[in-house]
Amino acid sequence: MKIKNSKIGVLLVNLGTPDSPSVADVRKYLQEFLMDGRVIDIPWLQRFFLVNGLIAPFRAPSSSHGYKQLWTPEGSPLKVYGYKLKELIQTQLGEDYCVSFGMRYQNPSIRAALDELKNEPLSELIVVPLYPQYASASTGSTIEKVMQEIKRWEVIPTLKFVGNFHDHPLFIGAFAALGKEHLKRSSYDHVIFSYHGLPERQILKASCQSYCKLADCCSVYHGKNQNCYRAQCFNTTRLLVKALGLKEGGYTTSFQSRLGKDPWIKPYTDEKLLELVHDGKKRILVFSPAFVADCLETTVEIGIEYQKTFMDNGGQDWQLVESLNTRSEWVACLKALIKEHQEP
Repeated sequence: MKIKNSKIGVLLVNLGTPDSPSVADVRKYLQEFLMDGRVIDIPWLQRFFLVNGLIAPFRAPSSSHGYKQLWTPEGSPLKVYGYKLKELIQTQLGEDYCVSFGMRYQNPSIRAALDELKNEPLSELIVVPLYPQYASASTGSTIEKVMQEIKRWEVIPTLKFVGNFHDHPLFIGAFAALGKEHLKRSSYDHVIFSYHGLPERQILKASCQSYCKLADCCSVYHGKNQNCYRAQCFNTTRLLVKALGLKEGGYTTSFQSRLGKDPWIKPYTDEKLLELVHDGKKRILVFSPAFVADCLETTVEIGIEYQKTFMDNGGQDWQLVESLNTRSEWVACLKALIKEHQEP
């Protein structure tokens, strides 16, 4: 039973973005992000020297260039859309809810976002990591950070976490609606569903009863692979394919953004696009269903860098389906997720 004047807290969390596209701010962001033991899962001392001695110093300048291409007059799209989403969800839910927005890395921090909620009369707190598929390096890290921060509270409300929503009908419907708009305007030879990659070792570490074989074990989604990032990505593709009415053989699931020399989950998007263009697929439509807002990995990596590679090798049309951002279908999905996770 709801107590009079109490509120339900909602914390929306996305991954993070530098404070500016300057090399210094990008380096600072990379250092915090890559020093997370769930992101680079090697011993701390080894990770410290790898990140601070190699990756951050050498990667920051090139990443800075990418962020400059991404940046808008309002700032980083990930942050801009995050704040707008917070306002829209607050309006949709009404005065019985208190909505806050934070980033796992950099600003606004999870601590700052939680501090906005700390003195509210909360009966419960629903945390929504804005990652459709669960991965230890994203959802797991966000949950861990929220728990680290909220343990400082004298009174800890009932906590609920949205673990993933990759198969939620409204999420699938929102991305399908975007795709249908593009398919109405033009015809394509092939559709790519490109997801953020992970090292193969992280998939195997999370495997239930050693079920994962990094092969056709993801062709069916069930109890033993329900928490597997790779399985959830393939399941997202199947659901989108059905919603879009795509034919078998007319689409590909692939993975992008790999880092380092260790093997990451395959196939790699940058390699797959070359295979497709060489097979005569000249017009490609690309979805990125691991992201709900425009960011470096979508706008720059897929929309600019992969497009150039594709066109330079004989492609004719490479079209990125934009992220959900603040579309009404996405707002409706988030509202439903929050309502479904609150106390009856």
